[in-house]
Amino acid sequence: MTDSNSSYNFRTRAQPMALFETPIAYCQLEGGEQFLQDLETLVRQRRDKDPGLKRSNIGGWHSDTRMLEWGGAPARKLGDTVINIARRMTHFKNNSLDAFEWRLQMWANITPRGGMNDMHVHPGNLWAAVLYLDLGRAGDGDTEAGGNFFVEDPRFPMNVMRNTGVRLIGMDGTPQDVQSEFNLQRGNIVVFPAWLRHGVRPYTGDRERISIAVNIDAVPK
Repeated sequence: MTDSNSSYNFRTRAQPMALFETPIAYCQLEGGEQFLQDLETLVRQRRDKDPGLKRSNIGGWHSDTRMLEWGGAPARKLGDTVINIARRMTHFKNNSLDAFEWRLQMWANITPRGGMNDMHVHPGNLWAAVLYLDLGRAGDGDTEAGGNFFVEDPRFPMNVMRNTGVRLIGMDGTPQDVQSEFNLQRGNIVVFPAWLRHGVRPYTGDRERISIAVNIDAVPK
């Protein structure tokens, strides 16, 4: 018997696997300019009547959450759109999608220069969604104004680990980011799990940014 591990001669064949995916829908409206304009008009008009709420927003206006009531046909169309997207990413064990009533809560956001949204989640919901009406930029290629929407890997920070600088190697062979930002433009819709932590970086542009956010849930009929 030897104490040297050099006597063991074998090779290891490692097969990478990707488990526990986090689905996110990244969408772009096509031919929806009138729809976007109508929504923007409704949001600006509502701000004149609604003092707003304080949620994750810092330095910006957050409407009441009854936009499905005051938003009319454009708000209902947006609601139907995000529900259809969410349904395509949802499975209920031992039940069909139609066995549930899909419910929405919707509100508008207007963010001025200096505004941002703290990182947060939407508890009590299955999915969350956001539609961007105006990024407040000079053009789609303008990235200097900040205000980027971002999501955080739900496995980070790993508070039970001593080395918080660790990064997991992904299926593409590169270290995975703790947070990922989206390069958004007018007409983008993002639908993501409501438990996924997300936020908006500080905005430094001169024009107001406008977006609409939605909570999506499903309850048994």
